[in-house]
Amino acid sequence: MNFKICFFAVFSILIFNSCLGMSADIVMQADGSGRITLEYRVSQLLESIGRLDGNEHLPVIPAGRRDFERAVARIPGLRLVSHSSKNSGGMDLVNTAVLEFQNPAALLAFLDSTGTGASYSRETSRAQANTLRLTLRDAAGVADTDLLSLLREISEGYKISVSLTSPNDASLAVIPASPANAQTVFRGRKVSFSIDTGDLLSIEEGLALEITW
Repeated sequence: MNFKICFFAVFSILIFNSCLGMSADIVMQADGSGRITLEYRVSQLLESIGRLDGNEHLPVIPAGRRDFERAVARIPGLRLVSHSSKNSGGMDLVNTAVLEFQNPAALLAFLDSTGTGASYSRETSRAQANTLRLTLRDAAGVADTDLLSLLREISEGYKISVSLTSPNDASLAVIPASPANAQTVFRGRKVSFSIDTGDLLSIEEGLALEITW
């Protein structure tokens, strides 16, 4: 069973079969432009194992600079500011990308090319007019308990994190509810949500974030 996470389906490859951590830090300006810093972290050992048995043709997770350049080329209003790749203590491969977007449409096109995992709306009739919704975990079918237990074990120490800094006070809602083991900042200029990768995979009812500002 694959566990799909519609969190930044940038290249439609975020299907979990390995130990993976991701973080996204979004800074929004009042005019809808902004900057997003993404970090993808993967165990080098598991990435190497995943390339055995004839899987060399599959895309590497995390995405490299060329993948980001291709995404930028197809999305108007998006610019790659910087990209770096490094080893972290000889155990993990860490890619960090900084991108600027001119408007929410460019951000959405990058976050979720499928159009199902991210949405943005603006209502001028209320104080907090902007709403960004991100699906971190789709609702699951029948869980493979043995596989889930293995994924939780190998994902220990890896996290999925999202933060957004807005030009005014923001609020964060976790849908259907924030897990007890998540680290969450619900209100302020910067709101954030962080959870262990294994714990996120265990949430069968799905999980989404709704940020308003």
